[in-house]
Amino acid sequence: MTIDYEKEYDNRARVPEHPEVFARWQRETDAYRAAAKGATLGISYGSSPRQTIDFFPGKDADAPLAMFIHGGWWRTLDPKMFSHMAQGANAHGVDVAVVGYDLAPNVSIATIIEQMRAAVLKLWHTHKKRITVYGHSAGGHLSACMVATEWTTLDPTAPNDLVPAAYAISGVFDLSPLTQTSVNADLKLDEKSANDVSPLYWQVPIGRTLDAVVGGIESSEFLRQSKTIAEVWQGSAQTRYEAIAGANHFTVLDPLPDANSAMTLRVVELARQTQAIGF
Repeated sequence: MTIDYEKEYDNRARVPEHPEVFARWQRETDAYRAAAKGATLGISYGSSPRQTIDFFPGKDADAPLAMFIHGGWWRTLDPKMFSHMAQGANAHGVDVAVVGYDLAPNVSIATIIEQMRAAVLKLWHTHKKRITVYGHSAGGHLSACMVATEWTTLDPTAPNDLVPAAYAISGVFDLSPLTQTSVNADLKLDEKSANDVSPLYWQVPIGRTLDAVVGGIESSEFLRQSKTIAEVWQGSAQTRYEAIAGANHFTVLDPLPDANSAMTLRVVELARQTQAIGF
């Protein structure tokens, strides 16, 4: 059976009410940015204006540290739309860094991966804490890339398991199907470059943890993407797959601002496990 990849990966067409969801996100993030006490916004980690970290602290200096990466097909949206994704974890005393990155077609996905690694290392040098990374869509892909990184090859001062755990929401981990979609006009992937930036094919270090979570009413391709990486990485990594009942590609994020949601509690659990590893 021929798969219509354009239809499978066009989430905005699949969720025609997405403008209302985006508007709600903006209202919620504006409110949280205004109310967050002690937040440090716009920390630079690179040379371009989008390479920023908004830091929302937990309760004390010993707080676990998590990093959130937004989606948008590596080519749209802004980290300032997602500050409220720190709210639920903050309520449990977890420090959360919400990070930005440059967008395609101005940069490649490979460059964006390197920028996220630079953001992680900036957080390491500032806080000297291991980091749990969580992200949505393109951010889910980037979260998996971070957990599969051998950090001492980039910075010998960092622990090799600097990112021991990731919570990837509605990610794409095999990018080859995207070469057959209109989004590739910006991504500019060919067979080799798509394979190179697909964490599904990377050798994940033993002992890392990945949760691959997806909305239960997302396309069959998005369901397959999360299920497949959980299966392929199992053995080297501790993996978990979950489809959130009734959630589409955008409403799947709705539990994160809620301190009592199962999604928030799992991110907090991973952050605390990461903190407990020690040095």
